[in-house]
Amino acid sequence: MPVSYLPYEPQQQRLLPDALQDWLPEGHLAYFISDSVDSLDLSAFHARYAKGGPRNQPFHPAMMVKVLIYGYATGTFSSRKLAAKLHEDVALRVLAAENYPAHRTLSDFRALHLQELAALFVQVVRLARECGLVKLGTVAVDGTKLKANASRHKAMSYDRMVKAEGELKAQIDGLLNRARAADDLEKNEPDLDVPGEIKRREDRLKAITEAKLRLEQRQREADAARGRSADDERKPRDKDGKPKGGRYKRDFGVPKDSAQESFTDTDSRIMKRSGGGYDYGYGYNAHTAVDEAAQIVVAAELGNNAADSDRLPVLLAAVKANLGEDALQVLADAGFRSQAVFEQLKDSPSELIVALGREGKQALDIDAEQYPRTAAMDARLKTPQGQAAYRKRKWIVEAPNGWIKSVLGFRQFSLRGLKKVQAEFKLVCLALNLRRMSALMAR
Repeated sequence: MPVSYLPYEPQQQRLLPDALQDWLPEGHLAYFISDSVDSLDLSAFHARYAKGGPRNQPFHPAMMVKVLIYGYATGTFSSRKLAAKLHEDVALRVLAAENYPAHRTLSDFRALHLQELAALFVQVVRLARECGLVKLGTVAVDGTKLKANASRHKAMSYDRMVKAEGELKAQIDGLLNRARAADDLEKNEPDLDVPGEIKRREDRLKAITEAKLRLEQRQREADAARGRSADDERKPRDKDGKPKGGRYKRDFGVPKDSAQESFTDTDSRIMKRSGGGYDYGYGYNAHTAVDEAAQIVVAAELGNNAADSDRLPVLLAAVKANLGEDALQVLADAGFRSQAVFEQLKDSPSELIVALGREGKQALDIDAEQYPRTAAMDARLKTPQGQAAYRKRKWIVEAPNGWIKSVLGFRQFSLRGLKKVQAEFKLVCLALNLRRMSALMAR
């Protein structure tokens, strides 16, 4: 007796059109993102098209925002891959409602509306607050390194810049001399596009000189922050300006020979790995403030300084700006420790609990007269309440940072430049929040 199967007719034509709503199961992430975006204020996107004028009809901003956010929420950050998935991925076809913007259109929309997309992060945080997923009882902060869109092979050390600058100047002078004597040398020399060769070397020389000047400017700022001056003759001085022994290794404003600058993303910096070593490559230092209630990212800031010590006031200000009030308690690891920051935040309405050593376990000998705020923090950490509170920090904030890299798969920025990268990081955290909210509200 032949086996009886359910009907399978791949070539069967449908008599009635499908409804997009039948393509995905109820509670799918795409529906949640669509409903969430519909509840947001997108007037800033529409304003760019309100002037009219002769042009092709643009795609609807709401559709484009939904497609981009869903792409980031599911690990598709490339506009080219996103455009291909609009034909292949059922969820994206539902969100786009049978619109198929090209990859260039998606890329241009993201570039044109990057700041508007970043601003949606605040609206999503406030939406999470309305849904009861943000309480602002305890907030934990942490930093994580993310790779820049920059090649380590298109960079140069300061020492090499100085040498290359001299070599290129000599080559340009040689080519100019050759151009002047071109008539005499024509019969003996092979054909050479001398003006083109000069232009190529001049462009290279300009790029190297600009990178060298940027390194020197950063070094001057760093030296000034250490109390140095251009006329210090390499001699360290006390507050009264008197020499106090020893000598600096380099003149004021002169970088180390090993100091590097990238030619592809000049705002990125060489970042140190958490386990030690500077083999991470060019990157940025991203910081998140995460609410304890549902692990929603309530503040997302980013910079190109590898240190975290001055970021705590920035994150607390961002939390206040995003939600209109301060958290009751803020937890941070030892990377955020700073006597100057403790002094700056002495009147903060938030209770600060900041580790002073590795995981808050190192016994420290603190001079209470010289570092009174640090000594007070040490005393707070030694109380049972302080220890119990600090133990929550790791699971509150480190998990979302891990989700960004391992769940969303976001480990390298698509854009270049500090302002653009800051906006893209907010877009990543926005997508993560919506994904988290969808999972929690479906329970």
